[in-house]
Amino acid sequence: MKYDVFAIDTEFEWRKTYFPIISLVQIATKNEIYLVDCKNCKADDILKSLFEDPVKKFIIHAARSDTTVISKCLNIFIKNVFDVQVAEKKLNNIDSESYRSIVFKYFSISLNKSETNSNWLKRPLTKKQINYASEDVLFLIEIYEKQRNLLENKNLYDEVLVESLKEANLGNADLITSRLKKFKSSNEFDKKIFLWRENLSKNLNIPPSFVLKDKKIKLISNILKENIDLDRLKKHFPDKEIFFDFLEEFKI
Repeated sequence: MKYDVFAIDTEFEWRKTYFPIISLVQIATKNEIYLVDCKNCKADDILKSLFEDPVKKFIIHAARSDTTVISKCLNIFIKNVFDVQVAEKKLNNIDSESYRSIVFKYFSISLNKSETNSNWLKRPLTKKQINYASEDVLFLIEIYEKQRNLLENKNLYDEVLVESLKEANLGNADLITSRLKKFKSSNEFDKKIFLWRENLSKNLNIPPSFVLKDKKIKLISNILKENIDLDRLKKHFPDKEIFFDFLEEFKI
């Protein structure tokens, strides 16, 4: 493509599986919008050379989310990113501001977000879904241009690029690596339980919380330190198969 700046977004399903299931990748230039149907084409072949081109810049809202989906589903790692959410925080000290809110701030346009939780895996997509997906990238480049001017006037533009890259890299990281950060202050046994849960979830292709919620990890660890009370322990697992897998893994 002849352009150097692109806006991108994704639509996906991630409620009942370990990995996200990608539906669409939306790409906008200043003049055109493309919707890439990842269910009906080999999107990784189409997009890899574009998204991993270090010369191209990609404008995203909440880059960690979209780089997570794209890296896990398409094995594509985007790094040259400008995150408009990060930029808005730097400009106005507003944390995690929504795309809808940022659009309204700059253009006084109220986006309809009613399709956010619709079924993105069903085909054909509805007209409302197509319009929604298109609007998710429609304003990003213009927002970037406005924010860039404001940031450069305050000598903050380079800081936003650095922080945007950090967000992209968090999304590009292996899921286990990124999730383990929440347990960085935990003891080694807690981390072993966490890793068992992650690997079992991945093998079963279910969310980790379906195996064991985060708060249960420390609880189970404490139970095992006190004494091995199997009846008490069993209550914290969703079913006997998962419980037996735990017993086998930790040789209890």
